[in-house]
Amino acid sequence: MKYTYYGQSCFLIEADGKKFLFDPFIKSNPLAKDVDTSKIEADYILVSHGHGDHVADLVELAKQTNAEVIAMVEVAKWIKEQGVDKVTDINFGTQKLSFGKLRTVWAVHSSSNPDGSYGGNPAGFVLELAGKQIYFAGDTALTVEMKLLSELYNLDYAILPIGGHYTMDVDDAIIASKYIDCDQIIGVHYNTFPPISIDTEDATAKFKRESKTLWLPQIGETIAL
Repeated sequence: MKYTYYGQSCFLIEADGKKFLFDPFIKSNPLAKDVDTSKIEADYILVSHGHGDHVADLVELAKQTNAEVIAMVEVAKWIKEQGVDKVTDINFGTQKLSFGKLRTVWAVHSSSNPDGSYGGNPAGFVLELAGKQIYFAGDTALTVEMKLLSELYNLDYAILPIGGHYTMDVDDAIIASKYIDCDQIIGVHYNTFPPISIDTEDATAKFKRESKTLWLPQIGETIAL
């Protein structure tokens, strides 16, 4: 299994012969200026909510890749209105999709579509791929709802926002990692804008003191999971 980071909360997971792209926001991110979006391939694009820093490149990449886009009902409606045909709308709970089972889970945040229309509720996802269980929290504050995941799964990796201000910060992400009982954390949603700038060395050290690993790949870097 491979994980490629494209900045903010955008990343690609390659597993089981498929490519899963999450929350496409690249071209408007100055930190991701060296990423060539024309080379990105995807079989599925998963969208946690409708904010611009999660969907700015969605329509272009959906058409470029011909990927199946998976999003909450209200965001899916907006995506279809942009001329994207392969869209699967979902809501909270479990879904049986063409690649396997997906669980859509609660996120504490807000959501609206780029045109200002109602974006429904934000969400996170749990995927079971290549024999591993992976949780992407989306944009969320710390919530006790996360504790349910430790009862339902033995998570191998959790992809958590750590930038603070709009989402969990590093300290809350550490608590979240305890709630979900996961020691391998991949950080996202940090350093893109001044309000979410963090000291990455300090963040890594904090997780280490809790006997946990914080992965912070460089933008454009691919790591093996």
